Amino acid sequence: MHKYSAEDIKEMASEENVEFICLMFTDINGMIKNVEVPVSQIDKVLANKITFDGSSIDGFTRIEESDMLLHPDLRTWLVFPWGSEHGKVARLICDIYTTDGKPFAGDPRTNLARIIEKMRSMGYTDFNIGPEPEFFLFNTDENGQPTLKLNDDGSYFDFSPVDLGENCRRDIVLILEKMGFEVEASHHEVAPGQQEIDFKYEDAISAADSIQTFKLVVKTVARRHGLYATFMPKPLQGINGSGMHINMSLFKGDDNIFDDENDMLSDLAKQFLSGILTHARALTAVNNPTINSYKRLVPGYEAPTYIAWSSKNRSPLVRVPAAKGKSKRIEMRSVDPTTNPYLAIACILDAGLDGLQSNYDLMPEVKENIYAMTDERREELGIHELPSTLHNSLKALRKDEFVQSSLGKGLTNSLFAAKNAEWDKYCQTVSQWERDTYMPLY
Repeated sequence: MHKYSAEDIKEMASEENVEFICLMFTDINGMIKNVEVPVSQIDKVLANKITFDGSSIDGFTRIEESDMLLHPDLRTWLVFPWGSEHGKVARLICDIYTTDGKPFAGDPRTNLARIIEKMRSMGYTDFNIGPEPEFFLFNTDENGQPTLKLNDDGSYFDFSPVDLGENCRRDIVLILEKMGFEVEASHHEVAPGQQEIDFKYEDAISAADSIQTFKLVVKTVARRHGLYATFMPKPLQGINGSGMHINMSLFKGDDNIFDDENDMLSDLAKQFLSGILTHARALTAVNNPTINSYKRLVPGYEAPTYIAWSSKNRSPLVRVPAAKGKSKRIEMRSVDPTTNPYLAIACILDAGLDGLQSNYDLMPEVKENIYAMTDERREELGIHELPSTLHNSLKALRKDEFVQSSLGKGLTNSLFAAKNAEWDKYCQTVSQWERDTYMPLY
């Protein structure tokens, strides 16, 4: 992140002819929200005096406590590189404060900052995150609405003309680079119409900010190509779903504590990993927060369904990529792009810190293909399954007081309220599959 002063921002706004400023924040469901103000209000913005109605935002506050303040993080100043007939638009990502000047505990970004401070109090300096978000591109109809028709029939690393998403991906990459992203790779994923763009690791808060910005850019650029981009984990049955693998490493100064002298996974990394595996079932409620998330987490489509780890095998929940030195990392493969990145990163980090403090026993590395194992073999190795539904993951979260503490009481209660309501609506919905299956029989 750049370290801008208020005067820097005022000067850049003038030089870039910015007319509007989007004050962005994220609700509990991971949805980007914003309050847009004309640039004439920039002094008020920089003085943290822009208010909004928090009672209108899912998971934020009650109607009798509705007024909230937007405190922009000046390091997130960015001018959108696409044009507007009404002038250029810039954005600032904000933390939420109450009117008495205190950070709002129900703000996901503020909660992540709380866990980072806990990490630093333990002597660690940085938690670096490298996300791998995947998405699908669908054609749109004459009204610009998404259809179920994919824009190509490509697969892993295909080249045009098979990969018709190539031009859209290239435009996304160019826009991201103009916005300061360091894009490392972009390619077609395994399923038709499925894409992946990877960008360089960053500190935890910057990475969460970048994930949210990335989603906005992808959807905006896809629209310009007459396409609809979706981060829904499993939009079509019978093909792979979209994940967002989270690569992570923990630093103490310049030293990556996940790496030992022989470029192997260090003992501290194994303790950190033990915390993640111990809390894996409860973490699933945060990392995979929608009904549809669990249509992806099924055997046969490369997504992990079992709690285990390996250095080479891709069937377990956590993989240790073949990297050395400062690049040594662990990769959590269950996370999908519907997660709220601030909540997911906070809970994953805190689970790892719990492993460092509690010194749980780490299960042995699994080198076999878990999907090909018998139930008896998995039981012998102590391999357990991830929750198979949102309902079951919420039950696991309810039993895990530590992960609840990673969210804090307010966010925990809001998450349960939102997701229990989602599950109830799903249970009351009669699907086409049910009609096709049961009406002819009964």
